[in-house]
Amino acid sequence: MARFTIALTWPPPSIARAASGAEASYTRKLLDKGAEHCAKKFGEEAVETVIAAVENDRDHLIAESGDSAVSPAGALKSRGVKFEDVEAALAQRTSMSGLEEKAARKRDQ
Repeated sequence: MARFTIALTWPPPSIARAASGAEASYTRKLLDKGAEHCAKKFGEEAVETVIAAVENDRDHLIAESGDSAVSPAGALKSRGVKFEDVEAALAQRTSMSGLEEKAARKRDQ
């Protein structure tokens, strides 16, 4: 199977900055509030991206997509999940169509 990579810097620089403490890092503040808060922030960014797409606001969609692209980092880090695990899951999906992948999930349940 071909290696799957995502075309962005991972982990995002905000995760490295979080090591410097909450006074210098918004991500550190999120992490300090716990995994549930990180997950809610990820959801908030996703909803804002959807709203921008529905409203056909290109600039807002681009900005919110950037937030949505990096916001999983906090949720993943807060639960000790490595992005390599996400890449492996994505790599499995590239070997079949979306319809095949959904059908395989139903068989596995």
